[in-house]
Amino acid sequence: MKKIYENKRIRVFWEPEKCVHSTNCLRGLPQVFDIHKRPWVNINAAEAEEIKRCIDTCPSGALSYEMLEMDKQ
Repeated sequence: MKKIYENKRIRVFWEPEKCVHSTNCLRGLPQVFDIHKRPWVNINAAEAEEIKRCIDTCPSGALSYEMLEMDKQ
C-alpha cells in the first residue's frame, strides 16, 4: 500500500513494504521524517529540494517523490 504526502511543490510516496529501516530519512531530515508523530512525514517542515535530496539516499526505494509545479500567476 502506497501512502502519499503532498504540498504545492512536492509529492512524496512511501511504500512501507519496501522499507528496510535504514533510517537515512530519520537522520537526514528529522523535522520531516519523525516516526513518533502522525502523520510521520511532514513535508511542510523543509524545502522541497531538501526533501528530494534526503529521499535520494533511500536505499530500498520505499520513499520516492514527484516534483510539482508551483501555481503560475
